[in-house]
Amino acid sequence: MSRPLIISDCDEVLLYMVAHFKEWLEEGEGIRFQLEGNNFATAMRWEDTGEPLNEKDIWRYLGRFFDTEMDRQLPIEGAIQGINTLAEHADVVILTNLVDKRRDHRAEQLAGHGLNARVFTNQGPKGPALQAILEEFQPSKAIFIDDLAQHHKSAAETVPEISRLHLCGEPTIADHIDCAHDAGHAHARIDNWAEALPWLLEELERDPR
Repeated sequence: MSRPLIISDCDEVLLYMVAHFKEWLEEGEGIRFQLEGNNFATAMRWEDTGEPLNEKDIWRYLGRFFDTEMDRQLPIEGAIQGINTLAEHADVVILTNLVDKRRDHRAEQLAGHGLNARVFTNQGPKGPALQAILEEFQPSKAIFIDDLAQHHKSAAETVPEISRLHLCGEPTIADHIDCAHDAGHAHARIDNWAEALPWLLEELERDPR
C-alpha cells in the first residue's frame, strides 16, 4: 500500500522570504519595500522618487533575489523539524512557484537547512501541478500546505480530495492576506508550526475525505 504524501510550499511556510527580500532591497538597491497583504505591485517604491516600480522591474528584482540571495533565507521557527517529523509518517515533496531553472538551487537550499526532499517547480495556480503529483505518487492520503489563498482555491477546484492547510509563517503579512479557510478552500488555517504539526499528524490518520 502506498504511503501518505505531504506536499508543502516553501516560501513563508518553511523559509522566510519577504523579510529577507525587504532587507536586501533596502540595503543597497535603492528601493523601499512595504508590503500590505501580498500586493507586490504597490509594495516596492524607488527610494529617491517614491514612485512604484513597474511590473517588469518587480519581476526583475524578484528574479535577482532568487538567483543570488536565496542563501539569506532562514527557516521559519519549527518548520524544518516539523516537516522532518512528518517525513517519518509520510512521503514529503516541495511544490514551489519558481521557474524550473531554480529547482536544483531550491533543493540544495533546503538540504542546507536539513530538509532533503524532492522539489517540484510551478508557475501559476498550483491545482494542475498537485494533480500531476498525485497521479505520480498515488498516495493513500495527501495534504497540501501553502501560504496563499489562491493556491488553496486552485487545489480545492482541481483535487478536492486533498487535505489543505493554510499556513503563513511570516507574522508581518499573515494578518493581511486572504484566508483560504474563511473562504472554504482550506480545511484549517494555522500560522505556526507548534500548532500546525499536531493538526497535520492527526490529519494523516484521518480517513481520506
